[in-house]
Amino acid sequence: MKEYQTITEISGPLVFAEVDEPVGYDEIVEIETDDGRTLRGQVLESSEGVVSIQVFEGTGGIDRNASVRFLGETMKMPVTEDLLGRVLDGSGNPIDGGPEIVPDDRIDIVGKAINPYSREYPEEFIQTGVSGIDGMNTLVRGQKLPIFSGSGLPHNDLALQIARQASVPEEEEGDDDEGSEFAVIFGAMGITAEEANEFMDDFERTGALERSVVFMNLADDPAVERTVTPRLALTTAEYLAFEKGYHVLVILTDITNYCEALREIGAAREEVPGRRGYPGYMYTDLAQLYERAGRIEGKEGSVTQIPILTMPGDDDTHPIPDLTGYITEGQIVMDRDLNSQGIEPPINVLPSLSRLMDDGIGEGLTREDHADVSDQMYAAYAEGEDLRDLVNIVGREALSELDNKYLDFADRFEEEFIQQGYDNNRSIDGTIELGWDLLSELPKESLNRIGEDLIEEHYREDETEAAEVSAD
Repeated sequence: MKEYQTITEISGPLVFAEVDEPVGYDEIVEIETDDGRTLRGQVLESSEGVVSIQVFEGTGGIDRNASVRFLGETMKMPVTEDLLGRVLDGSGNPIDGGPEIVPDDRIDIVGKAINPYSREYPEEFIQTGVSGIDGMNTLVRGQKLPIFSGSGLPHNDLALQIARQASVPEEEEGDDDEGSEFAVIFGAMGITAEEANEFMDDFERTGALERSVVFMNLADDPAVERTVTPRLALTTAEYLAFEKGYHVLVILTDITNYCEALREIGAAREEVPGRRGYPGYMYTDLAQLYERAGRIEGKEGSVTQIPILTMPGDDDTHPIPDLTGYITEGQIVMDRDLNSQGIEPPINVLPSLSRLMDDGIGEGLTREDHADVSDQMYAAYAEGEDLRDLVNIVGREALSELDNKYLDFADRFEEEFIQQGYDNNRSIDGTIELGWDLLSELPKESLNRIGEDLIEEHYREDETEAAEVSAD
C-alpha cells in the first residue's frame, strides 16, 4: 500500500492526484489531512498518471499536503442478520448508539448481476395494506415498482405505511416456513433532519424497526455519499434475501436527490452533460440499481424494490421519471388534486400501472375475482373521470341515469376506496369486498368485464329494489 502527497487539484467533491502505478476503478482511498482526520473516498476515474477521487465526507479541510493511500480493494458492506433493527448513516456506519457491527461477511457493494437464466419470474403477491396498490396495481415479490410523486406530496407517509404494513401471505399448511420471514430495507438519500426524525419516530412507535435496516443520508451530508447509500442498502438486501432466505422490501427515497448527486459529480468532472444537465450515463446508472431486484432459482428469498422519486415541476417527461419508467415494471402515481381534496394516500390509479399484476393475482395467489373487479373498477372510474369534464359544460341534468351513476361511482371510488388514511391496514379480501360494494351501485348489465358467475355470487342487490321486485 503506497502513500502519495501528490494532490494536484480539488474540485467540488473530487480530488485529483498523480500516481506512478496503476490504480483500479472504484478502489477505496484514505485521505489523511493535516489536522489528523482520515477521510474515505473512491476512485472515480483512473488514467495514466492521474486519478480522480470522490470523497464521501466532502473535501473540506483537504489541501495539497494531504496524504492519499490506495487500499487495493473496492468498497464492501459488512453484513450480518444482526443488522435488523439497526440505523446506519449513508456510508454504513451505525448511528443508533448500538454496538459495533460484527459482520458474518463483507460484500462488494457493486453487487453481482443476476444471471437472466437463473431469474425466477416474479408472480407472488405482496400485501401492502393499501387498496390503491393491492387492488389496482398489485406488487409482487421480486418486482421494482416506483412511486412517482411531487414536491410537497405525502410520499414519505405512504412509504412509512408500506414499510410497516407490507407482508407476504402465510404459507399454506404443510409448507416449509423457511424463507417466509419478511424484512424492510429503508434507504433515505438527501432528506432533511425533520423528515429523518419523522421516519425514526414512526419506525420506533410502530415496532417496524425490529424487522428493518435503515440507512440515513441527510440533506447536509456530502452529495457523494448519496451515490453509495442505495448500493449499501441493496447489498444488505441481497444478503438477507439470498443468503438468509428473507423476503426483502427495499424502499429508496428520494431517487431525485441521488440523480442530483450524479449531476453534481458530472459537473465537477467537466463531463459533457446530457438531457437537462444530467450525465449521459444516468440510464445505465439507474439500471444498475433497479435491476438488483428479483428472485433467483433455488433461493428462498426475494428482493422487491419501491424507489420513490419527486418529479421536478410534476413533469413525468423529466429525465428521472422518464428513464425510471423505462427500466421498472410500472409506477404508482401520486396526484396533487387528490391530495388537495384530502384523499390519503392520493394515488391516481389511472396513470398508475403494475406490469406484473396479472401474474401476481388470482389462481390461489389472491381471490379469483381480483382481476375482474380491478378491471371493472378501472373502466368505471375512467368513465366517471371523462364525464366530469362533460358535466362542467352541460351540467348533470343533461346526462343519462347511467352516466350519473358513473359520476357517483367515481366520487365514491375516491372517497371510500382510495381514501383510507395512513394507519388503516386493509387485507386483500377487504379491498376486493369494498370494490364489490362500489360496483354494486352500477347496473348488472354495465359490468361487462366480470364473469356472470362472479356477478351472481358477489353482486349486492339493492334491498329496496329487491323488495319492489318481490312485491311485483
